[in-house]
Amino acid sequence: MSNADTSWFPVVAILVGAVVTYAWRALGTSLSGRLRADSPIMAWSGCVAHALLAALIARMIVLPVGPLETTPMAARLAGVAVGVAVFFGLGRNILIAVIAGAATMAGGVWLVA
Repeated sequence: MSNADTSWFPVVAILVGAVVTYAWRALGTSLSGRLRADSPIMAWSGCVAHALLAALIARMIVLPVGPLETTPMAARLAGVAVGVAVFFGLGRNILIAVIAGAATMAGGVWLVA
């Protein structure tokens, strides 16, 4: 196959990705008015989101990749400890907890360096 035969592939891949993305967005938009915030499906999706975040954090602690590999385990564990404490101490606000945990880890790395 020559280069001319495959030059269309990136364009098609981007277009297919865009169609799939916007199709799911349109479906979500059309269904969003019919869902109650206290429905079981919304509770389930919240649990899945929390589980995915917990799995990502656990993977970052146990098997870090990239620049995170060079951070000391103590800094990573301190970040988790502070993040969990902030999460439960400030009314279960996950955004503030993640920011506090990341700042703690960054501060630990800065102190060691």
